[in-house]
Amino acid sequence: MAIDVIGGKWKPLILRELKSGQVRYGELQRRIPEVSQKVLTSQLRELERAGIVEREVHRENVLRTVYSLTEYGATLRPALEELARWGRRHQRRFFG
Repeated sequence: MAIDVIGGKWKPLILRELKSGQVRYGELQRRIPEVSQKVLTSQLRELERAGIVEREVHRENVLRTVYSLTEYGATLRPALEELARWGRRHQRRFFG
């Protein structure tokens, strides 16, 4: 079930970037340069539908869209941090 919501190549990276607060869409693109705009938008929408991420649109001189974890999404932090620790402990196995 959890893997269905946050699994895949890009969602964990998106969640990593959002764990410390709001991030503008363009900044997400810069922080995860390997993901295409289409895929990033799609993944953010899926996370939004799941209630993990929220999107705020600020109508200023320039339209500004920011993403952040919802209160519900923030409950994933301990699990994601533990996965990151596991990955660091075992990275030699995967990357030599």
